Amino acid sequence: MGRHDIKGDAQRIYETVVAGGAVIMPGDVGYAATATSSEALLRLFRAKRRAPHKRHAMGGNYALHREVHQLDQQEQDIIDAVVVDAGLPLTIAARYDASHPVVAAIEPETLAASTVGDTLAMLVNGGALHDEVVSIAHRHSVPLLGSSANLTGTGTKFRVEDIQQPIIDAVDLVVDYGLRKYHHYGRSSTIIDFSTMEVVRVGTCYELISDIFQRQFGIGLPSDPGRETLPSGHLREQASAG
Repeated sequence: MGRHDIKGDAQRIYETVVAGGAVIMPGDVGYAATATSSEALLRLFRAKRRAPHKRHAMGGNYALHREVHQLDQQEQDIIDAVVVDAGLPLTIAARYDASHPVVAAIEPETLAASTVGDTLAMLVNGGALHDEVVSIAHRHSVPLLGSSANLTGTGTKFRVEDIQQPIIDAVDLVVDYGLRKYHHYGRSSTIIDFSTMEVVRVGTCYELISDIFQRQFGIGLPSDPGRETLPSGHLREQASAG
């Protein structure tokens, strides 16, 4: 009982993935299944019954995003308004620097399953534990890749007890922090492709993100058709991290 040991849990997660394992870990936008080795990621892919066109996303933080993604000034200003000024979670798909040590450490077959054309998707503002794990991995040039901890098509899980058994069986460590912060959205993070300024997935905090785009930059994003019409939120399948 008591406070979560964020630093200790982050170290355990890091040590598990660098040893070739896979982890279910909590984020503000739901539980994710994370790994770094191709073998562990393939194990997760199969456990999730994931279609070949689906992509891994990279666990990130603001510092890693700034080093890896290649954006013009307006694109960066928009992102900063969302993730720095408003502090909202966002998965950013953008052109990337393939020579960056974290990206260069990704095995070729894994990189192919983590990119769409010349873009790589990275979650920023995933929560305190997420940020701590990414910070450790970043220092050691270790990429963290994965997707939501659920069978494909069944929706993001916001409690460990809702994660299906095949996903639990496919990992080496489960970190349970209870009900996640943005559970009321019923979807994972919003994904925006900044190479085309397209919404890939309508997700957490989408109405707040849309308001920032419109109010501060005069950019109108598509309306959310609603969870009953579009439970997954996907407006475009490429770069999906669900």
